[in-house]
Amino acid sequence: METSKSVFETLAAINCNEHTEKKNGLTYLSWAWAWQIVKQNYPTAFFTIYEREDGIPYFTDGSTCWVKTGVTIEGLEHIEYLPIMDFRNNSIPLGNVTSTDMNKAIQRSLTKACARHGLGLYIYAGEDLPDTDEQTEARPLMQQPSTAVQARRAAKITAPAAGQYQPMDEEKYWKVVAAYASGISAKSGEDYRTAWAKMTNAGAAQIVKFDNDVANYIEAHSPKKNVRRKPVSED
Repeated sequence: METSKSVFETLAAINCNEHTEKKNGLTYLSWAWAWQIVKQNYPTAFFTIYEREDGIPYFTDGSTCWVKTGVTIEGLEHIEYLPIMDFRNNSIPLGNVTSTDMNKAIQRSLTKACARHGLGLYIYAGEDLPDTDEQTEARPLMQQPSTAVQARRAAKITAPAAGQYQPMDEEKYWKVVAAYASGISAKSGEDYRTAWAKMTNAGAAQIVKFDNDVANYIEAHSPKKNVRRKPVSED
């Protein structure tokens, strides 16, 4: 008897390469195409753009800003936090953020929330093609030695920075998340969460976001992909 595939298995098997573009060495997936594919496969799916109490659709620590979006498919919501960044992928100071910057961040955030459900996730993991069913069974992502080594090498933690919270480069940040979720220790012997917090001078809000990202990363790569883990906080 053939069992139906989970949402993650269905979306993770889709080849997105023809709908990507590269900017500044990073690969981006077309948000319009991503949402089209999600809706074609799951018509009841919907997204949420979270707002502050005053109705503004971004959050701030007084220095920089980030957006918060969620994509819900078959009752399971994956939430994505994304800094509002410039073309160099550096956080834009609060006073310089425009509506265009905010809109771009929201669309990118929604695309990455779709990736948490499986669509194009391999792009953010640095792979060229999605795993086939056979590859997925034989080589679970959380058990790949090459992935763990790559995460450890890419997520090198340097001396702590001074001053206010200083966000890490987006790509490097997710490699730190992957390394911590995989149980890898930094060269200092500390866990990557502690080392990252020291390097960026992360406050309570940033640490909560990091923990949520780790929980979502583990959920996305767990064999039990339909089991929802409650995030530490959604605020």
